[in-house]
Amino acid sequence: MAVRVGVADDSFLIREALTRLLGDSDEIELVAVCADGEELAAAVDTCHPDVVLVDIRMPPTMTDEGIRLAAQLRRTHPEVGVIAMSAHADPTYALALLEGGSEGRAYLLKDRLHSRAQLLATIETVARGGSIIDPKVVEALVHRPSSQARSPLDVLTPREREILVEMARGASNAAIAETLGLTKRAVEKHINSVFAKLDLPLSGDISRRVRAVLLFLGRTDA
Repeated sequence: MAVRVGVADDSFLIREALTRLLGDSDEIELVAVCADGEELAAAVDTCHPDVVLVDIRMPPTMTDEGIRLAAQLRRTHPEVGVIAMSAHADPTYALALLEGGSEGRAYLLKDRLHSRAQLLATIETVARGGSIIDPKVVEALVHRPSSQARSPLDVLTPREREILVEMARGASNAAIAETLGLTKRAVEKHINSVFAKLDLPLSGDISRRVRAVLLFLGRTDA
């Protein structure tokens, strides 16, 4: 069954590009193409999308309309997945997007979408309740300066930091093993160590651990 998708972006060119990318796919049924968040919110009630793609900065304020729409949909239509798309690798937006949970949420950077296959894979993941965060956003969280004299991340080994970044991206244990050239069992041992050192609840659920890791990273500059 095709995934029903709605789109909201104030840029005519972006809307046209997404319409072309998604309109010809057998896996996607494009049910709404809107110019702002209010229009898409109304379309959700009438068109019943499974996933919506939203620009983060849209009229009227051009600040965080997409993030606020995601929060609204979590209350009114929790079954609808949200893919937030931005030109900015802003960790603050990513943390706000995941504040109520990471299930069915993704944060993509527009200039790092390199193929239709990548976009379709993200839509399918979010439709299943998964979570994807662009690696540049994760790296910005991991490496941004901390006001603390000693960061909690200092207790991690270089390999554990690599594992942490992959976990925050939403990678599975098998995917992490392939990316870093490790066995799956070795990855599992590193993950157990990371969660123990950072005092995070160990979880096999990828979406839950994405949120746990990102929220932890968001606190390390406090």
